[in-house]
Amino acid sequence: MEKLKILGIDFAFQRATHYHINGGMLLMLVVLVAMGLANSSWGEAYSSFWGQEVRLQIGDFNFFNHAGHHMTLMTFINDALMAIFFFSVGLEIKREILVGELSSFRQALLPIVAACGGMLMPVLIYYYMTAGTPAQDGLAIPMATDIAFSLGVLSLFGKRVPVSLKIFLTAFAVVDDIGGILVIALFYSSHLDVNYLLLSGGVLLVLCAGNYLQVRNRWFYILFGIVMWYLFLQSGVHATIAGVIAAFTVPATPHYRIGKYINRIKENITVFTENAKENIILDKMQINVLKSIESASDRVISPLQALEDDLHGLVNYIILPLFAFANAGVPLLGSNGEFEVGLLTWAVMVGLLAGKFVGIYLFTWLTIKLRLAGLLKGMTWVNLSGICLLGGIGFTVSLFIANLSFGDNPTLLTQAKMGVILGTLLAGVLAYVVLHFTLPKKALAE
Repeated sequence: MEKLKILGIDFAFQRATHYHINGGMLLMLVVLVAMGLANSSWGEAYSSFWGQEVRLQIGDFNFFNHAGHHMTLMTFINDALMAIFFFSVGLEIKREILVGELSSFRQALLPIVAACGGMLMPVLIYYYMTAGTPAQDGLAIPMATDIAFSLGVLSLFGKRVPVSLKIFLTAFAVVDDIGGILVIALFYSSHLDVNYLLLSGGVLLVLCAGNYLQVRNRWFYILFGIVMWYLFLQSGVHATIAGVIAAFTVPATPHYRIGKYINRIKENITVFTENAKENIILDKMQINVLKSIESASDRVISPLQALEDDLHGLVNYIILPLFAFANAGVPLLGSNGEFEVGLLTWAVMVGLLAGKFVGIYLFTWLTIKLRLAGLLKGMTWVNLSGICLLGGIGFTVSLFIANLSFGDNPTLLTQAKMGVILGTLLAGVLAYVVLHFTLPKKALAE
């Protein structure tokens, strides 16, 4: 029974993280291409390309505008497409809270405390290094962990990695996402427009009513989620938060219970005779039965899981690579011909590299020493250090917060992006080296 349980956990993890891992590999390639273009003879064309306007216009009304200003391609990616990313994150967080690694207090305690340490220490280090300078506004930049990149690095070790380490990394990265979302919502809102906020509150009530009345049509939540995004965009609250809020209203229960679904299949397959598998042409009744089974199959998957699965490909293979391509193209040399680095660069890099490692490791150690939780099966203090280093791979959310912090100051924004890229790169390389020497040399038994 224990063997089956372990296999079940491993299979579920592989299914849930398949897109994250492959997406992480793709992000690495896109970053290299973007950096290459930004520092080539095409650098100026690359930079100016993202300034083109994006419009979805009827008469004088442009859906992609903010406070009367048309969105550029860069703001469209960062404010509109990334709202879909945060919608996907919201779905993942809700699933983890309901049935995943955060569903019970005992199993969630260790990664939650580790994530808190991994958010607190980078902020303290960053503040110590930048207090009293213009760079201080970027406090939240080094507090994030990129789940796609970190799982991508971990996947390089294949079956040498204990399932417990994969689950621990995924769980504290999800908690990190929650922290990042709260920071964006609380500290990166501009002047608020009460009228738009009230309208968005009305849309939220409609979504909550849909959940309460068990409306399971996915398009209901998508369309009203888009309306909420537009209202948030105009209200002054960062529009990506609308994606997270809308995700939490999506029902997590299916139309059919699994028992009812199985019974329906048993009833329907009786129309097929013993030699049905030899038939090439099905009769009309058999075709209708197969269509009925297909329809029931769709209804046994909850809207939350269905949307999460549908969005994985779009988010990990289109939206995040496009975000990386637009934001990771940082010129290495400034106008004076020197490397575009400064105090901000080092603060972000140290925060990601040292802050995340110390925070995650220290808070995990304290939790276990206080006997609030124990080391997971297959986890040792040595291989845990490699996972803590993986926590320093910030990238996506770190770049996103850097844009929010210094979008009006190109010099500081470039320095912040350099810090994110350098910190992420060093954390990934060091984590790989540590895990290479600390993980089992052979693949673990299935």
